[in-house]
Amino acid sequence: MYRPLPLDSIALNQPVPVNIWDPKGVLLLRKGETITSEQHRSTLMLHGPLVLASDWQSASYGYTTALDRMVRSNVSLSRIAQVNVMGVSAEAPSAREDQPVTEAWADLHASLSTLLLQGPNAHHFLERLHKVQARGELLWQEQPDNSLLVLVQMLFDPAVTYSATHALLSACLCALVAPLAGLDDTQRRAVILAALTMNVGMTREHDEMARQAGPLTTPQRKTVREHPQRGVTLLREAGASDAEWLRLVAQHHERPDGTGYPTGQRIDRITHRLLQMADVYVACISPRKSRGAQLSQQVARELYMGAQRGLDPLGAHFVKCVGFYPPGSFVRLVNDEMGVVMRRGEKANTPKVFALVGRHGMPLGEPVLRDTADAAFAVKESLPPGVVKVLVNPARLIARC
Repeated sequence: MYRPLPLDSIALNQPVPVNIWDPKGVLLLRKGETITSEQHRSTLMLHGPLVLASDWQSASYGYTTALDRMVRSNVSLSRIAQVNVMGVSAEAPSAREDQPVTEAWADLHASLSTLLLQGPNAHHFLERLHKVQARGELLWQEQPDNSLLVLVQMLFDPAVTYSATHALLSACLCALVAPLAGLDDTQRRAVILAALTMNVGMTREHDEMARQAGPLTTPQRKTVREHPQRGVTLLREAGASDAEWLRLVAQHHERPDGTGYPTGQRIDRITHRLLQMADVYVACISPRKSRGAQLSQQVARELYMGAQRGLDPLGAHFVKCVGFYPPGSFVRLVNDEMGVVMRRGEKANTPKVFALVGRHGMPLGEPVLRDTADAAFAVKESLPPGVVKVLVNPARLIARC
């Protein structure tokens, strides 16, 4: 059952906390996306936007709870007046054991996107960020393949805001590789927090640059060069004090040979290298309007070989943990079927794949699970997103696997 949604209650450029539908059941705006302008809002209004009654009830309950908490905390009336029914779900969600992994990551994406956009202006920034980190770590530990599948597919979806997806997937990769790389708990926590916040100094610009077709402008290049230090400034304003976390954010674009930015320092700590490796990997496999996505197999091989074309031990750990074909990426098999990777295999090049398109180029009626360790179904090549002309529904595939 649906009910009308007052779109004027939702602020511009803030992630919406629920899916928004039209009367025919067509999805108008996915949870976590934003209303980008008043013209965009007006266009949505023409479609008679609706929300599920259950979603409205949940948001209304959160609204009354938020008001009660603010009143008890003696928050000013002007601040209370700014709260609206559909804006309270920006709080980081609590863990629910029965929540599907796809919904859990959608919630975390919406929460992190709000925090990155608002920065130190976000209410209880650190507390909410730590909730995102804690919930994310549970999912990475308990459902690593499903988490990679959902996050990589989100990365490929141009309708999902890029900066938060980049941050979540980078943090996931760091968490997976950290134990094999020998990081202790303190180092692991710092690098994950840095992955979540390394681009907080240019969140809105990060999203805009991911959507633009042309090269970066001079002001954008200036923003890119300055965002590490600006990020540190914003995090300090929000109350962050962990020295390694802040150092990683400040130095995540510095290089061991001193050719990085913003200061050209020679930085070669293991935490720094892992964060930079995850950052580069996610950026490379993400499709942009200005360029296509690089193939995951190609990027993984470059990380494995290292900058000097010699075996990089950390790169080897990365490839061992993530594989050449991470869950969520697309591949062609030797029998010419095309599909999406569902599970990492025992070896980096032998994932489990759901075949979606048959060898004659026609979509299969039902996805077929292939073990690429079998020579008859070995992976022939990586494929960029867009080649497989079949809509991937991660929730349904996870339920079948």
